[in-house]
Amino acid sequence: MAPRLQLEKAAWRWAETVRPEEVSQEHIETAYRIWLEPCIRGVCRRNCKGNPNCLVGIGEHIWLGEIDENSFHNIDDPNCERRKKNSFVGLTNLGATCYVNTFLQVWFLNLELRQALYLCPSTCSDYVLGDGIQEEKDYEPQTICEHLQYLFALLQNSNRRYIDPSGFVKALGLDTGQQQDAQEFSKLFMSLLEDTLSKQKNPDVRNIVQQQFCGEYAYVTVCNQCGRESKLLSKFYELELNIQGHKQLTDCISEFLKEEKLEGDNRYFCENCQSKQNATRKIRLLSLPCTLNLQLMRFVFDRQTGHKKKLNTYIGFSEILDMEPYVEHKAEPSKSQTRKPKCGKGTHCSRNAYMLVYRLQTQEKPNTAVQVPAFLQELVDRDNSKFEEWCIEMAEMRKQSVDKGKAKHEEVKELYQRLPAGAEPYEFVSLEWLQKWLDESTPTKPIDNHACLCSHDKLHPDKISIMKRISEYAADIFYSRYGGGPRLTVKALCKECVVERCRVLRLKNQLNEDYKTVNNLLKAAVKGNDGFWVGKSSLRSWRQLALEQLDEQDGDAEQSNGKMNGSTLNKDESKEERKEEEELNFNEDILCPHGELCISENERRLVSKEAWSKLQQYFPKAPEFPSYKECCSQCKILEREGEENEALHKMIANEQKTSLPNLFQDKNRPCLSNWPEDTDVLYIVSQFFVEEWRKFVRKPTRCSPVSSVGNSALLCPHGGLMFTFASMTKEDSKLIALIWPSEWQMIQKLFVVDHVIKIMRIEVGDVNPSETQYISEPKLCPECREGLLCQQQRDLREYTQATIYVHKVVDNKKVMKDSAPELNVSSSETEEDKEEAKPDGEKDPDFNQSNGGTKRQKISHQNYIAYQKQVIRRSMRHRKVRGEKALLVSANQTLKELKIQIMHAFSVAPFDQNLSIDGKILSDDCATLGTLGVIPESVILLKVLLCHNISNCWYPEKVKVKAFLGLSWITWINFYALVGSGLMNQLQIMLQWMMSCKFVCQKKGLKVLVFLDINL
Repeated sequence: MAPRLQLEKAAWRWAETVRPEEVSQEHIETAYRIWLEPCIRGVCRRNCKGNPNCLVGIGEHIWLGEIDENSFHNIDDPNCERRKKNSFVGLTNLGATCYVNTFLQVWFLNLELRQALYLCPSTCSDYVLGDGIQEEKDYEPQTICEHLQYLFALLQNSNRRYIDPSGFVKALGLDTGQQQDAQEFSKLFMSLLEDTLSKQKNPDVRNIVQQQFCGEYAYVTVCNQCGRESKLLSKFYELELNIQGHKQLTDCISEFLKEEKLEGDNRYFCENCQSKQNATRKIRLLSLPCTLNLQLMRFVFDRQTGHKKKLNTYIGFSEILDMEPYVEHKAEPSKSQTRKPKCGKGTHCSRNAYMLVYRLQTQEKPNTAVQVPAFLQELVDRDNSKFEEWCIEMAEMRKQSVDKGKAKHEEVKELYQRLPAGAEPYEFVSLEWLQKWLDESTPTKPIDNHACLCSHDKLHPDKISIMKRISEYAADIFYSRYGGGPRLTVKALCKECVVERCRVLRLKNQLNEDYKTVNNLLKAAVKGNDGFWVGKSSLRSWRQLALEQLDEQDGDAEQSNGKMNGSTLNKDESKEERKEEEELNFNEDILCPHGELCISENERRLVSKEAWSKLQQYFPKAPEFPSYKECCSQCKILEREGEENEALHKMIANEQKTSLPNLFQDKNRPCLSNWPEDTDVLYIVSQFFVEEWRKFVRKPTRCSPVSSVGNSALLCPHGGLMFTFASMTKEDSKLIALIWPSEWQMIQKLFVVDHVIKIMRIEVGDVNPSETQYISEPKLCPECREGLLCQQQRDLREYTQATIYVHKVVDNKKVMKDSAPELNVSSSETEEDKEEAKPDGEKDPDFNQSNGGTKRQKISHQNYIAYQKQVIRRSMRHRKVRGEKALLVSANQTLKELKIQIMHAFSVAPFDQNLSIDGKILSDDCATLGTLGVIPESVILLKVLLCHNISNCWYPEKVKVKAFLGLSWITWINFYALVGSGLMNQLQIMLQWMMSCKFVCQKKGLKVLVFLDINL
């Protein structure tokens, strides 16, 4: 069958020659592809989604082939869970409990231990009632011994192929998801079991752990001088053998028992000689247990990584281990015993085994059956009966599923043969529902065709690619059995949608031709009142708008096609696109907020009636405004009111500007630090009020007029002033504006003043010259002032991601531009690193050095105004200079972390950094920047103790480090750091500096190799 897109084009090819009003029933059936040839099984490999008559490849192959009973159910054969004859019972791995299962199997196969555990008294008497066990209660072991009893009884006589040890694992409190150390588990559990059994009265039970697993060896020390031998006896439950460097188990045992020489500082104090003497020490096996556990130490400590690592060394061991040469009074094994292992008969090699268990041959007995106690056997029988009931239940469920599957198989097979629709009555069903009906793994839901309906509640023609045409006979059966709807019969073919689609396709085809026609019509002048108003923006983009609108009407088809191709658009993206399209509707750019014609003629143009009719074909819903249409009356009223308001605002602004010229132009402003002599009173207003008022006066048509002076922001809740006279001359001067008395009188006339704030100068005393005092009205509120200062300090100490500046100092002076900038500015210097030009006589407060050539001029009364203007106009932005870099820091950041940042910025090691701020040395690396007084916009001075060539540093203990750069030794660096925590700190900082040097050299194109040779 042809591809889907070709079928789509063929279904609508008739639209090129047929006008929308000429669409017939034949055209509608062609658009819905009613009479396309159905596909044949074997010829069509997959379902043709563009052909509603293709019913191949929708999942029917499962039902038309041979019957496979296993496909009708997902239930395994219960007999597979049954224990085979003469086989052992397994244990379920609960996640990471394989080591527990291994030890349980080993202990179960120890007949003596199993028999002893069976002899332990049990507390299951609560579950015994008469001759049997209560059916309504499940047996739950209470102790470790009872858990082992129950597990061993199940492992011995259960009918299951494997049993669940979760109760035992839960009783031990083990994490099933974490792998534990098997050797440690063995030691701890044997200690727990021995302690539990030690309370039993029966000696065979009480001493079973010692009898089976406990051996004895002695630490023997022999004096080389007098030959005296001392022994220290010790019991063992397992021998821990080192396997590193060995290939045979016998070699590991020989190393465990080899002699150790005690010489030098390790000499042995001999009680016979009454002095320290050279001696030998070794382990001598005195007795071996019935069950010998050999732990292979596969995990060793790696000094390089500081962690344990596993040894995957192959170890050879035999099935029969001769321990006679290693017991007391026996010679060491000969070389023939330690030859290279061969994996022959009775010999094995393993790289994963971590424990070997051997039994004494003298302890092996003929197969003597261990009898399970009656109460345990009754529990096992009960579990076996439950298992048999489960097997019967599973077999019955399996049989029911098979019978149900066979019945459905015959039903589907018969119904599928009647599914195709020929010339007989037909209906449409979604392809997705048919696939789910043929899918045996999911239950069949009612038919839902709502997603395929158009706005007329009929079948959308663009949804035909996801629908299938079936016979009316099959549809009746489907709806009677599964329900749903609505049913889509031949009456569901939507003529309105086909006609609209035909119109859209025809418009798309003639869009280019109409575009040229409209352009020609726009060139002609409009005569009389036959024209129509169109927005200029809409005229410039009407072709693109028409194409987008046609694509939007055709969007359902594209969306369905995109869904089939696996490129479904995101819902959020489609919503955003719809919003953009709604903003670009044709001719809506000349609509006013009231939905009428806008009053601005610059945004619209008059077009002819012929041009409008062409445009209206593409935009039938566009707003229509004939040339005689009046503009919006409400907008005219608002425009007239706006013009009146603008004129009023201009008049007010001009009046206020004329009344307060110096305040507006910031000229002849008073200053508290240099009090004017011709007045004793100055008034204060908020600087915010002045700035807002200046904005209004400059742009009265864009800004709202200022009607009141809000001085309440400068007062506390008690009505007192928040600023002192000294602070208003310095840091708080940017918050207030000083007003002359004459200006204050004018302000009171022009604005509403809520609070009057003034500063008065008073002469005190009769002595000439008298003392001058400055009094504020209202007076200062000390409590609120102190609270304000505390809050400001708290804010400065609780910042995050604030900017500070680090300035590098060379020869106790900052790098700065002086009278010869060409000597300081390099060609590679960035623009932001260049210093801003300063006015003559101005001194940068961040610099400590003095400029001998320039002195600050003394301010006289004549140049008072010019100086004040210069001070006010100065930018508050921090001025970066050469040698200074900005860093982002937080208040909770430590000084050590700041030094690391400085190291990356300046390539200076932290131990070479001498930092200071405002003359205070920063030395505590553990202190935070907030506690050290570093606030945002601070400038920290960086003084380098060592140059980049790295001279020698001397400390008490020697740590020698060699650095190799490129192919030649550049220098020897002798670092002598403090012992203890100081040593590790110095080594860490030193390594960070080495990596920083490596980074700097790599930026310059050098190959860097760094080697460290540390001698403590």
